[in-house]
This record gives sequence, structure tokens and C-alpha cells, in this order.
Amino acid sequence: MAPPASKEQTSQMIRQRTKLGPNKSEPIPIVYAKSRTLHPILFRKRLSRIEDARPGDLTAVYAEGYHSPMGYGLYNPRSEMALRMLWNSPEMPDDAAWAQKLSTAVSLRRDVLKLDSVSNAWRVIHAESDGLSGLVVDRFGDVLSAETFGLGMYQRASLLMPMLAEQMGTKHWIVRTSPQFLSQEGCDPPSFTSEGCPSQVVINEHGTRFRVKFEGGHKTGFFCDQRDNRKKLAEFCQGKSVLDLCCYTGGFSVQAKTLGQAEEVIGVDLDEEPLVVARENANLNQARVRFVQADAFSYMREMIRNGRQFDVVVLDPPKLIRTRMEIEEGTRKHFAMNRLAMRLVKPGGLLLSCSCAGLLPEPEFIQLLVAASRSTGDDMEGPDPNARATPRSLQIIAKSGAAPDHPVISSCLETEYFKAVWMIVT
Repeated sequence: MAPPASKEQTSQMIRQRTKLGPNKSEPIPIVYAKSRTLHPILFRKRLSRIEDARPGDLTAVYAEGYHSPMGYGLYNPRSEMALRMLWNSPEMPDDAAWAQKLSTAVSLRRDVLKLDSVSNAWRVIHAESDGLSGLVVDRFGDVLSAETFGLGMYQRASLLMPMLAEQMGTKHWIVRTSPQFLSQEGCDPPSFTSEGCPSQVVINEHGTRFRVKFEGGHKTGFFCDQRDNRKKLAEFCQGKSVLDLCCYTGGFSVQAKTLGQAEEVIGVDLDEEPLVVARENANLNQARVRFVQADAFSYMREMIRNGRQFDVVVLDPPKLIRTRMEIEEGTRKHFAMNRLAMRLVKPGGLLLSCSCAGLLPEPEFIQLLVAASRSTGDDMEGPDPNARATPRSLQIIAKSGAAPDHPVISSCLETEYFKAVWMIVT
């Protein structure tokens, strides 16, 4: 890890760029990689030489022993992910090439996926999957909400967002950095917005309305990647009892009641702030949902003690594995949560179990679920004659992932981060 940047260095790093890259007549910094690759992220150890490149520069990238560039990328020497590749061709990109990347991403969502017909909230730019490593943009009504993961993209966001807003026909945009930006990129730049950007909007998804708030934090509280899964879950809910664990702002809960016509819906989350929004979302749709502020583990144990079970259980925890150092602990948490959740499903009922941890591959996640179903250990706190679990059997009826506006790119299969497993529990 690079030493902390000085105040002057930090100031230079977070400055906004006045142009996307050098003109074709200007010299361009050069970075040499040890070997050719199509992967969009080159770690620092993969680089051999640097010529005149400053933090955030667009650089020509050469492989050692080759005389023409293998592509162009954004460089940050203070990051382990030192080079984010954007182009894999020898032609130097101009402003029109940047605009074309944005246009291609918009066309996929609008012309191919036809998302305007189902919602006015969807992912417009999905980082590496759209050839724009370090940048994620979601559209919420008339506002584009951007999250930057790379210094070079942050520096250019004030140029890219107006371009994207013009293509989208939206009025406003907001730019934030990722929660790990300081530790990964070496600086902590401020958020910024278009003039007059609203603090919240109401969006529409499959006819259901949700409030999206932009003030505070790094996330809006509404996750577009679950759009199709929310609709699919509703198909199982008519007249049923539904438990939504880690419900956050109530996406599954509200759709289970509104689209699914569930008889009873309970949403559980640890934090009060998102539950305030969840209750507003239910009220927007005149949906009777009970939201409970509680730790999911404690709530599940209490329901087990009370002998309570549900027809449908959703388990969609926040990311439990952010780094390789957290794999073991995060996997244990997934196991423990699913073990308890399975005990809350009525025989023949549905469990939808999700994981947004990209470092937990789908085969390992399914093995974890199977092991959890077979476990008979004591999950309870304190003496309880019924504490030991009865093994359950799982029928996996479907496996799904993020909605298609979150595509997976073949050169970076890590972009397939999300897993949802649909199980009948007997």
C-alpha cells in the first residue's frame, strides 16, 4: 500500500479534469505491462515501467516487447488496482469515443432490454461490463446517481455526467465515491451534484412506487439489481405469509404485498433509517406491511422459540464478504443465517436466499445452503428443549442473478457478483 498522500498531493488528485484525455497531437503518458491481457484491471504488480503518468491520467498501455499500444486506461499509482483499462485497441480515443461508450450502454438498456417499459429506475453504466471501469451509474427518474471506484473516473465525472444526462434526457446527476475509495485510491474527494438536484424522487417499478433518497451515505437504499427477482417473488405470494429478512427499504416486502397480494408481510432490518423509507414506500402504495427493527439473528431465534413459520421467506443480507480477508467469517455468517431461515419456512414453502458477495462463487454458495439444510446443531441462546434443528430437504427450483442491466463481461467474469437461489423447503 502506498504511503499516505500529502495535502498538496491529495488536492492535485481530486481536482476535476477539464478534458477527458490529451488531444491526438499531444504526448500521452505511457504505462508498460509485463504481458498482454484483456482483463480490464491491471494490478500494480503487473506493471513494469511508468513514463510521465500522474494520478488519474489517461495513459497508453504497452506490453513489454511490443511496439504499438495494446490499449488505453486510467492510471493511479496509489492504488493496488493501478490501471483500469478502457480500450483494447491501438487507436487513441478522443471525446467521441467516450461518448460512444455511453451511447452503447444506454442503447443496451433502452433498445435491447426495453427497460423504459417496466421502470424508470435501472442501471445505466455497470463499470467494467460497459467498458468504463471505475464508474457505476443508476438512473432514478430524472436523476442519474453515479458511484466512482477509481480516481480517474472521479476526476472526469463532471464531464461525463452532463454527456450522459443529455443522452438519457434526464435533468440532474449526483456523484459519490465508493465506501472504500480512500483505502483503495488514496484520497477522499467530496460528492458533487448538478445545480438544483433534488434530494429525493419517487420512481416506478412494475407499477409500484418507491421513494429514493440521495442525501447521506453512499447508497440510495434502492437496488436495481433485484428488480426482476422482486417481481418473480410476487408470483409466489398470493394469500401467503411472507418474511423479508434484511429488508432494508422494503423492496421485496412492498412488492410481495402490492404485486403479490400476500396476506401478511413482515420486513425486518437492523437499522431504523432505511425502515423509515420502507414505511414510506408501503404508504405510497397503500400496502399494509409490518416493519420491525431488529437484528436478523435475534429475530429468527425468537420466531423459532415461538414456533412461528412462514409460507415465503426472503433472506437478502448486505455484502458479508468485501475482501479476501473476510471470506471465512462471511461464509460462516451466510451459513448461520440460512440455517435459521430454513427453520422458519413452512414445509413446502419457499426460501429465496441471496448473496451479493462476488468472492463467494455460486457453486460454493449452493454447497453452503445444502450444508445448512442438513445441520442439526444448536442455534439457540439459552436452554431450549426444541433448540436442535430437524434436517430439511431442499428442492432448488431456480437460480437467478442480477437484472440484465447488470451484464457480465467475458473479460472480467468477476462482474457476475450476485446470486439468488429459489428453494422449496420440505
